[in-house]
Amino acid sequence: MAQMNRRRALQLLAALGTTGLAAGCGSGDDTTEQAPAGSPIKIGLIVPGGGPNKVIGEEITNGFQLFLSLHSQQLGGHPVTLVPAEEGNSAATGKAAVDRLLKEGVLALTGVVDPVVMTGIRDTVEQARVPLIGSNASPATLQGVVYIWRTSYVLDEPGVALGQYLRQNLDASSTIAVFGTQGPGSQDVVAGFRRGYEQGRRLTEDPIYTPDYATPSKRAYSGPIRKALERNPDAVFCHYSGPQAVQFVKQLYDEGYRGPVYAPGFLTEGTVLDQLDDGEKGRDRQLIEKFGIETALNYSADLNNTANRVFASAYRKTFNASPTTYAMASYDAALVLDKAIRLVGRDPSPQQVNLALGKIGQVDSPRGSWQFNQPRTPQQKWYLRKVQLDGRMLSNVVINELATLG
Repeated sequence: MAQMNRRRALQLLAALGTTGLAAGCGSGDDTTEQAPAGSPIKIGLIVPGGGPNKVIGEEITNGFQLFLSLHSQQLGGHPVTLVPAEEGNSAATGKAAVDRLLKEGVLALTGVVDPVVMTGIRDTVEQARVPLIGSNASPATLQGVVYIWRTSYVLDEPGVALGQYLRQNLDASSTIAVFGTQGPGSQDVVAGFRRGYEQGRRLTEDPIYTPDYATPSKRAYSGPIRKALERNPDAVFCHYSGPQAVQFVKQLYDEGYRGPVYAPGFLTEGTVLDQLDDGEKGRDRQLIEKFGIETALNYSADLNNTANRVFASAYRKTFNASPTTYAMASYDAALVLDKAIRLVGRDPSPQQVNLALGKIGQVDSPRGSWQFNQPRTPQQKWYLRKVQLDGRMLSNVVINELATLG
């Protein structure tokens, strides 16, 4: 995990071929030729190695390592050692990870999946004056930071984008059942949804927050869902991911819901659709096709731009899976560090890299072009994705642009 091994790197290069490698290297560089290597540097990678967020941590690791493999294991002309640390699921475990990486002498930090961990390490990072490039969605309360940057987004943004969309496309008398997990993440998402939707109208149903199960049972959500369905909602808006998303959708159908589902892209990201796709004659597949699941996200693997064609192709060939928003944001974390370190030059310090991050301008990303805004998060497009058949498999397919936020 500390660094992509030689065998994996050789497999990647063989899969890409000369043309793919040249395109991949060009996508993040300001020059076409590699400058002589500078002094070695270390980058700290904070990700979970277990629990419900382990898969996200793996995809974040994959995205960063893929960028390094396409760029001779260098950032800004400097050979890189990627040093992993376990983030855990609390402020204390996150702080322990940061402290250990700082003792290792890292030039910058990246990763962090859990919003509780991100909030908990804020002061430690700011006091250390070492830049952190967060590659998963950040809590809306994380304000006034100098050394924390995000290549993902703020958690309320997908809610805002979908709220605006539903305000324009649902009748004002529509009833929407709103679900999410207990904790700050879902509260940010729902707050954003209210802000986007409640302009001249209001949500009539109170949000239902369910326990944040690591591995929910096959009846975990049945009671709350049954209660909500007594009001005959016209639509469901929800915020779940991973195993929770699989069980929530299955139990929603088990309890008899037959209508559209709207959610941040977490709901159908990663392996969720594989677990919901129960074959051509399966109930879940038929209901998804008939009634629809639409999600808002800043990325989709089917986006048609040069940077994404290079990234998505390389990711599929290397990891035998389609890239997710988590992998893309981590790939972009490496990309912006590459640009910032290159701007600093021969002997970069954490403080110099942090200043340079504010000067990199437009980023040519697999998601489309974006740039950091004043709060250090991307100003970027949001896409409406619908779960549809792609060949014989369920897939997230972009059907529209929703908004530019940030």
